[in-house]
Amino acid sequence: MAQKSHEKGSTGGTPVVTEPERVRNVVLVGHSGAGKTTLVEALLAATGTIGRAGTVVDGTTVGDHDPAAVRQQRSVSLSCAPLLHNGIKVNLLDTPGYADFVGELRAGLRAADAALFVVSAAGGMDAATVALWEECAAVDMPRAVAVARLDQPRADVDETVALCQRLFGDNVMPLYLPMLGDDGVSTEGLLGLITRRVFDYSAGLPADVRDPDPEHQRAIDESRDELIEGIIAESEDETLMDRYLDGEEISDEVLIDDLEKAVARGHFYPVVPVCAQTGVGLDVLLEVLTAAFPSPLEHELPAVTGVDGSPRPPLSCDPAGPLVAEVVKTTIDRHVGRVSLVRVFSGTLRPDQTVHVSGHGMAERGHPDHDADERVGHIYTPLGATVREVSLCVAGDICAITKSGSAETGDTVSTTDDPLLIAPWEMPEPLLPVAIAARSRADEDALARNLARLVAGDPTLRLERNPETHQLVLWCMGEAHADVVLDRLRAGGVELDTEPVKVSLRETLTVPAKGHGRHVKQSGGHGQYAVCDIEVEPLPRGSGFEFVDRVVGGAVPHNYIPSVEKGVRAQLERGLVAGHPVVDLRVTLVDGKSHSVDSSDAAFQTAGALALRDAAERGQPALLEPIDEVTIRVPDGSVGTVMGDLSGRRGRVLGTEPDPDTEGRTLVRAEVPATELLRYAVELRSMTAGTGTFRRHFVRHDPMPAHLADQTRKEQLP
Repeated sequence: MAQKSHEKGSTGGTPVVTEPERVRNVVLVGHSGAGKTTLVEALLAATGTIGRAGTVVDGTTVGDHDPAAVRQQRSVSLSCAPLLHNGIKVNLLDTPGYADFVGELRAGLRAADAALFVVSAAGGMDAATVALWEECAAVDMPRAVAVARLDQPRADVDETVALCQRLFGDNVMPLYLPMLGDDGVSTEGLLGLITRRVFDYSAGLPADVRDPDPEHQRAIDESRDELIEGIIAESEDETLMDRYLDGEEISDEVLIDDLEKAVARGHFYPVVPVCAQTGVGLDVLLEVLTAAFPSPLEHELPAVTGVDGSPRPPLSCDPAGPLVAEVVKTTIDRHVGRVSLVRVFSGTLRPDQTVHVSGHGMAERGHPDHDADERVGHIYTPLGATVREVSLCVAGDICAITKSGSAETGDTVSTTDDPLLIAPWEMPEPLLPVAIAARSRADEDALARNLARLVAGDPTLRLERNPETHQLVLWCMGEAHADVVLDRLRAGGVELDTEPVKVSLRETLTVPAKGHGRHVKQSGGHGQYAVCDIEVEPLPRGSGFEFVDRVVGGAVPHNYIPSVEKGVRAQLERGLVAGHPVVDLRVTLVDGKSHSVDSSDAAFQTAGALALRDAAERGQPALLEPIDEVTIRVPDGSVGTVMGDLSGRRGRVLGTEPDPDTEGRTLVRAEVPATELLRYAVELRSMTAGTGTFRRHFVRHDPMPAHLADQTRKEQLP
């Protein structure tokens, strides 16, 4: 680490690596404004990968030369930036800090072997970051913390470290203390706790490493003892603690070696203060990334099956093994087509190679299962919005491929002779509906093309064409996600509008009633003659529709009875009052009349529909609204607020129970009308400081209160 090899120089550029042990895949996570992207650019500049911080934003793909637009795109999208330090290639996966773009975050976690949590020294911590730490802990992902933005006026490293320890756990410990400048405010250096050396950045990078001044020694000694005890507690050498307690001086080399092993195993979490603007801590952070974080050889790989679901042996990170890679991000550039960010788990991906692309299990979100053999063209190493061609990509590394005809986010890339399928990563369900409509017929064609591109690259976006409400609905993760999707559609030349989302309702009759249908017309030639009498009675919820024939004496000829049923069913589909399908009714045909010449199938269909409408006038029609069962996962402290809010949404709480997967969280189950859940994704996040999540599924239709039914009829009348 930096305390061990800080004087080794960094080498710019990102050449091809051929050994997985020389790769580190690190995902940067943290809330918006923590400084992740700025830190990435500073690390790239510090290693000579780019000429100056900010040029990643300047670098754009063909046809996209607006730096502001590129920065906005990167702020809500996963991006990969590789650098080289001491012979190790580090793929930095920069993730969005907004909760709405959790799909991009989860893609970054899938592609990474370790996580760097970036916390602002001046901005505190949000609850979503804490929840993500717990999620990483559940799978033992190695983690470190970068306390960034030291140059901010209210920056307080000590308080931020204490906050991390309270929220993340006792094994979160600083490796360095900030060294303030003569003004007592700015951070000009770091105090190394293991080596007891000062890293002075007053002259910039690289740091001037020297012995500490007398006033620094006490602070170093006090914090060093706690750090050493934490490292030794995680050591594989069980005798080390006894030797330390007996007063033996443990060498720096032993401490650093044990520290690196504990970090790689995910049992110890170092904290490094960094400042992208001044360069403080950038070199020592690079040492943590390269020396302490694990290589792909040390990280468990995802499970695989055959494309038919048949079992397959576990993968190994072997460049000579069978090719198995995963598309962790797909974007569609209007000039170069699909650009897919690919993590290679096994084998080696080469240019001009024919591969099999498989995507399964996402049909409910508009991603039909697909399998295709495709030829890979060029292979690139990505750097922000730019790509640089490379000759190969080995197991453990990340690359970009272009012009794939079918690759979507989450797809598996494997050999054609034995196609495989990687188990998909967990993806949250989009729960905020946004109804859109093209302004013109020409815009409809452009809208369809652009939607297909967006859905291909964003598995958290679900497209629904509702056949009942006739609306085109985008299901998004939240308002920010919806805004980005709409902006991208409009940027593609689509003129569109949003409209209120309509809920698919049902109608029924609440009391028994009789109906008379008479369809008699004479217009020259064959006339139309059909009369039928029906009785209608409501059925229990979920019973559907029943048609009963109780005609006696041939009042309605046998061959016309199906015509009456057909006419009734057609009217049920059209609705009786507000144009919604009618359900849970029994219709009994009891009598009628016919004419030997003028009666026909069409006439009795019309008479059946008229009879049902006549019965509806006396059957007290009611609107039925869908009821969803929701399972809400919230922090224990938010349970009361959430349950009170459910009552205001006409919800019925079914029960609560501790979350079996996460301590300190509660699962609340309730039944809530779907009309009350249209914006619940946004409002639950507001109530729980961004930590509440929920799932929903339809259970039944229930009568809507009369005052709401009247209002809804006016709003949703076709």
